[in-house]
Amino acid sequence: MVELLPSGSLLAAFLAATLVLAVTPGPGVLYIVARTLALGRTAGLASVAGVALGNLGNAIGASIGLAAVFAVSAAAFTAVKFAGAAYLVYLGIQALRQPMAREASLSLGTAERRRIFRDGFFVALLNPKTTIFFAAFLPQFIESTSSPVFQSVALSAAFVLIAACTDSAYVMLSTVFAPALRAGRPIAVYGRFLGACVYFGLGIYAVLAEAHTPRAVPK
Repeated sequence: MVELLPSGSLLAAFLAATLVLAVTPGPGVLYIVARTLALGRTAGLASVAGVALGNLGNAIGASIGLAAVFAVSAAAFTAVKFAGAAYLVYLGIQALRQPMAREASLSLGTAERRRIFRDGFFVALLNPKTTIFFAAFLPQFIESTSSPVFQSVALSAAFVLIAACTDSAYVMLSTVFAPALRAGRPIAVYGRFLGACVYFGLGIYAVLAEAHTPRAVPK
């Protein structure tokens, strides 16, 4: 029988480390909070779902060897990194072009929720540092007595699920403070520019960050 998860103390160590990394704010959390403050809780949760699926894609990519490709091919790493940065800049431009009327209306249709989900997915997926992180982090908790690929995928799913829960908590917390921030029109107007600055900043961060393994997953 194939064991999908490590047992005993090794699993406990994995869960503890995952929880610490998941609650630590990173670029992904900033992205999700910006979406929540600008468009409301539904948009925030849609972003969480998209980011989670993108991170899972990176984790599975690490399991099948994409991290090794990024490690030996600077061109592949750079191409994916710049694609992700360009997408973040695109989101910033879209935020600046967003009609002011949207500031007062946070009711999102199905098409809008799908678009927000898609944005979160690509923001997370087009981050090769996440793949490298999983390739470095997961093997520390894999037992040699079972299939490393199966264990890696299962641990990836567990990590992404925990991170999605903590990211959802950030969404709920942001929702609590959002009404006060939107109380005045000037704050709402500046909030749109602040959101755009977050996207531009994340894009610059993606370009300037070194290619070494990050200390924590950029979730």
